[in-house]
Amino acid sequence: MNAIIQVLQDRVNLLQNNTKIEELPKGYSPDKKYVVYVDNKKLLLRVGDIESYNKKKTEFQILRDMQSLRVQSPLPIDIGVIEEFNSCYNIFSFIDGIDAKDIIRTLSEEEQYNIGMEAGKQLSRMHLYEASSTINNWYERAMRKHYRYLNAYKDCGIKIKNDEKIINFIENNKQYIKKRPNRLQHDDFHLGNIIVKDNKFAGVIDFNNFDWGDPIHDFVKVALFQREISIPFSIGQIMGYFDKKVPEDFWMLYSIYAGMVIFSSVVWALRFVPEEIEEMIDRLYVLLEDHKNFETLKPAWYKPNNC
Repeated sequence: MNAIIQVLQDRVNLLQNNTKIEELPKGYSPDKKYVVYVDNKKLLLRVGDIESYNKKKTEFQILRDMQSLRVQSPLPIDIGVIEEFNSCYNIFSFIDGIDAKDIIRTLSEEEQYNIGMEAGKQLSRMHLYEASSTINNWYERAMRKHYRYLNAYKDCGIKIKNDEKIINFIENNKQYIKKRPNRLQHDDFHLGNIIVKDNKFAGVIDFNNFDWGDPIHDFVKVALFQREISIPFSIGQIMGYFDKKVPEDFWMLYSIYAGMVIFSSVVWALRFVPEEIEEMIDRLYVLLEDHKNFETLKPAWYKPNNC
């Protein structure tokens, strides 16, 4: 990787006057990430496999368009390929601050809620971004993916209690996700990708997993991770997204996607972080308890009047 960095320093004008380049070893992305110090400011450099170049070009354009939607996200600066290393790169502005995941529990409940409110407002702006007409129907893609994960779950050797009840809940209500809009999905919107500075929301990062489909699907990380870390933030995100007027049909969609994530999370954890499978299963049982195995749609922790 040092050879790639050297080539980039030689070829990319923006990197030639850097005073320091530090690797940023975090996240599950296969990309290598670096903080580049240039002229008293920081930039983010990502280096990935050349096969990901076309998607990175789309991400680059999306982040340009996010600026016009007033989304506090990284500004795309440069993108290109390094053919001799079968690699590509992109350079973004760097949003300074601390990952919300690392600081949120040290803040007051009011501060957590306010950061969640702003995160929800930002997410609602992202979701104004329409998918191209060439993107296939969301319902068909979502159900195909669900059945693929469900079959893999059934073959994986792990059994979640009451799994038939979850499967039936999804089957009996899947018609609700028909005719849902095809919009930009961040697809990794959680506290680890939200930046906080001076105890306030500073921006959202890591759009590289973006997808297209029902915007409400972006709330699955609330059910799976965020309520565990900060209930005030989670409530704030939902309230901020809907400007404090949460429609009742949101909870049906939220619950369907939360049900689907039960099976995909087991399969994902076994494939990529098998050492964390027990922790993941514990988290899934908390999710199921929140919804009384989907006998209730609103999770037990959602009490906005307490915030």
